[in-house]
Amino acid sequence: MDNPDIVSRFGEIYDATRRQVLAYITAKCRYTDDISDIFQETYMDFYQVLASRGEGHVKCTTAYMMKIARRKIAKHYTLLERLKAFVPMTFENEEGGYAELADFVPDSFLLEEFAINQLMVEAAWQYLKQKPQEVKKVFYLYFEAGLKITEIAEALGLTESNVKNKLYRTLKELREYLT
Repeated sequence: MDNPDIVSRFGEIYDATRRQVLAYITAKCRYTDDISDIFQETYMDFYQVLASRGEGHVKCTTAYMMKIARRKIAKHYTLLERLKAFVPMTFENEEGGYAELADFVPDSFLLEEFAINQLMVEAAWQYLKQKPQEVKKVFYLYFEAGLKITEIAEALGLTESNVKNKLYRTLKELREYLT
């Protein structure tokens, strides 16, 4: 059973560092598909350190989290490069990361509306896949992580106007593409 003090302290540290660590990982990742895995592994490692060595082991939690994230990113891409020599990495996930129809209760939605929404989301995702990594990172940080434009600009080393241009121009293109 987990120690309630450790769980509570982990939650506090997570809340205090989440946005900054996510922004750092997003800025450093080569591919947006890798962000959530590396983010999760970073906090799993931190929890293990907290549980095994205690809170006194970590002097500055933000710096410690950034150090773990940096190691995770390096390890991920080193391993990825080694695997590419043995395993083809160009397969497409059939579900596309979305829940299957069987996971939903039929009475809770209209089947036709669900199918149309599913197709729209898939089309939008396919369109965004063609965009440069920087644009995908802006979208990820804005819509998935909930960061503000100023925070995204700081994390990616861009000007606010550049972030706005990437975001709003791509949204406009996406609307035109989907209509």
